[in-house]
Amino acid sequence: MSAKNLTEPFGRRLRRLRERLDAVGADAFIETFLINIQYLTGFTGSAGVLVVTPERAVFLTDARYTIQAREEVKLAQVQIVRGSVLDAAGTMLKRAGRLRVGYAPSRMSVLQKQKLARSGGSGIRWLQWEDLVEGIRSVKDDGEIATMRKAARIAEESIRSVLAMVKPGVKEGDIAAEIDYHMHKGGASGPSFDTIVASGKRSALPHAQPTDKRVRKNELVVLDLGAILRGYCSDITRTLFVGRAPARVLGWYRAVLEAQQAARNVVRDGVKAADVDAAARAVLAKSGLGLYFTHSTGHGLGREVHEPPRLSRESGDILRAGQVVTLEPGIYVEGVGGIRIEDDVLVQANGCDGITTIDRELLEL
Repeated sequence: MSAKNLTEPFGRRLRRLRERLDAVGADAFIETFLINIQYLTGFTGSAGVLVVTPERAVFLTDARYTIQAREEVKLAQVQIVRGSVLDAAGTMLKRAGRLRVGYAPSRMSVLQKQKLARSGGSGIRWLQWEDLVEGIRSVKDDGEIATMRKAARIAEESIRSVLAMVKPGVKEGDIAAEIDYHMHKGGASGPSFDTIVASGKRSALPHAQPTDKRVRKNELVVLDLGAILRGYCSDITRTLFVGRAPARVLGWYRAVLEAQQAARNVVRDGVKAADVDAAARAVLAKSGLGLYFTHSTGHGLGREVHEPPRLSRESGDILRAGQVVTLEPGIYVEGVGGIRIEDDVLVQANGCDGITTIDRELLEL
């Protein structure tokens, strides 16, 4: 691949950020969140600050990353700092006469902001811009989508790889360890989050952690997992039944699957995220299971496993073509168990396309 092809995505992202600066008349934006810095520059290290102005971008880091930063960062000027990179960034903004500087308060600690304010001086007006870079990040390009499809394949293959060991007597923790092993073997740099394996009554805990509990016959097992590939996450949940599922469980599963399909039918460019949540919730309410659906229908997915938009009742987000979102309705019945079906889908102009594609029917083992 040519050097131009390698740097082109970063050029597009920096241009989009500059367009937003220009729209509000800002002099600069300062980014301290490493995932956003990697998205904008390609830097994969663990320390640094990025300053973007209408004319240029400057990446400041310490001497540990002298070689790495100059190899990875091509579209920003690299400055190696002796001392605090935040102090250096604030001083640079002051000397350049930048008066209106944006930052994301949720991505910056109080101490970091204090350092910037001290070194930048009283002449700078600090503007709070939440989700500025995240808003750009939420719409994926073709390369990002291709990577996310591959991350989904890795997660799906890891599910297939453990089906034979989901049987009575096997520990939840051993199944989770095997899932993680297969994701690494498949090319993932790691799991998107701590892999969930929850069986029996514990499957009614939406965020259960694997334990030494052994799987038993005639109980539900929830597998919730994701793989990180080249910085991008997948996120998928499948619910299994060990043995022959009774009619009650089959009815519950059908209701959750119908709820997910109802949400999927609503997803398209320009739709309110809250309407997607409402579609899933209406199906479960009609089935008499509404009280057991205790979380939102989904969330955005990308470089973080949870990012905008939010698919919840309270969300004010509007879906945009190019976003990848999860659809994950579930029900959780205390003392019995839980059922969740989760898939990743790409928002398109007139609907959505499945990023995850593994079968969604209840698998009885």
